Amino acid sequence: MAKATIKSKTGAVITVEGTQEEVSSILATVERATAIGHAKEVFLKAKAVKKEHKKRMAASDLVVELKEESFFSKPKSLTEIATALEEKGHIYPVTTLSGVMLGLVQKRLFGRKKLEGKWVYGK
Repeated sequence: MAKATIKSKTGAVITVEGTQEEVSSILATVERATAIGHAKEVFLKAKAVKKEHKKRMAASDLVVELKEESFFSKPKSLTEIATALEEKGHIYPVTTLSGVMLGLVQKRLFGRKKLEGKWVYGK
């Protein structure tokens, strides 16, 4: 008769008695379950880290950041804003930025005026 003692992560001690095949089968099952549990923990931790990295700044936050860097010392067109964001690695079409800038104007974070038939944005 074979005998095995297993200690769990929680500290529980389990004693298994039976034939060699029965004990081997139970040990294999416990080891598989432990490995799966460990793999699941690793996966969930990796998923949480990945989720943290996924958070990125909204276009409006990026534009406000440009303002803080004195980019808007002179009025800028949507094309100039898109180019500045592109240089920082954030690609937004001008059509998207028009709505973003309009929202910032409505929040009174920016002013806008028409200059030579185009809207320009500034302080």
